[in-house]
Amino acid sequence: MKFIGAHVSAAGGVDQAVLRAHDLEASAFALFTKNQRQWHAAPLSNKTITAFRQHCEKYNYSSAQILPHDSYLINLGHPEADALQKSRLAFIDEMTRCQQLGLSLLNFHPGSHLNKLNISACLSRIAESINIAIDKTQDVIAVIENTAGQGSNLGYQFEQLAEIIYQVEDKSRVGICLDTCHAFAAGYDLTTEQACKTTFAEFEHIVGFQYLRGMHLNDAKSHLGSRVDRHHSLGEGNIGKTAFCYIMRDPRFDNIPLILETINPDIWKQEIAWLKAQQII
Repeated sequence: MKFIGAHVSAAGGVDQAVLRAHDLEASAFALFTKNQRQWHAAPLSNKTITAFRQHCEKYNYSSAQILPHDSYLINLGHPEADALQKSRLAFIDEMTRCQQLGLSLLNFHPGSHLNKLNISACLSRIAESINIAIDKTQDVIAVIENTAGQGSNLGYQFEQLAEIIYQVEDKSRVGICLDTCHAFAAGYDLTTEQACKTTFAEFEHIVGFQYLRGMHLNDAKSHLGSRVDRHHSLGEGNIGKTAFCYIMRDPRFDNIPLILETINPDIWKQEIAWLKAQQII
C-alpha cells in the first residue's frame, strides 16, 4: 500500500496538521512539531498531545504514515563545538517531541561542514550526533534526508549516506528519506524508466532499501547534477512525470510516507489524487 500526502502546516497546533492532511484526502503527511526557524519552542501541552493522538486515530493515521521534519537550524556536523552542542540538544528535543506524539520517524538534513572540516570528519560527527540522540531517546528512528549538495551540505551522494549509517551503532534506529528533487540535482537521473532503474539499483547496492523510511516527491526546477535545491510541481520541472509513475508502481516504495513538498499547496489535493491513480497499471 502506498501512503501519499504532503508536508502540511501545523499552524494553530500540531493537532491541526492532521485535519489538514485529511482535507487533502492524504494517506500520509509531514509536519514540523515546532517552528522550524527558531531554536526554542514551548513544550507540547498534554492537551495538544492528546488532540494530536485522537485526530490520528479518528482519521486512521498510524506513525508509519507520518514523517515529521526537524528544524532547519540544526547542523549535526557543525565544525564548532558550541554550535554543535546546541544542534545536538535541539535534535534530542525534536526526537523527544516525536516520542511524546507517538511518532516513530524524524526526518532531518544530515549537516554541513561549512568549509571548516573535511568530508570524512563531518560525516563521523553527524553519525556521533545521531548516536548521542538515540542514546537519549526511545523508539524514534533518525531518518536522514539526502540533500542536493548545495553549498557545504553533505548527504548528496549515496556513499555519504551509507557512511553515516555504517557509523551509527543501532542500525534499527536510523533510516533514509529520499528526496527526488535533491537526488536529481545531485546527479542521479530520474527522467526515464531506465534511469530510475539505474538510480534505484545504485541506491540498493550502496545503501539498501531496508533503510528507506520515506520519500519526498518533488519535481525539480534545477538541472541534473546542478547541486541546486529548487523544487517544482509534479511534471512541471526537469524530472517530468515518469519517475513518479515508476515509484507508484514499484512495491519497494510501499508502506512508507511519500510526501509532496512541491511549490503550489493549492494543487496538492490534485497531485495526491494523480499519484494515487498511477498505481493502476
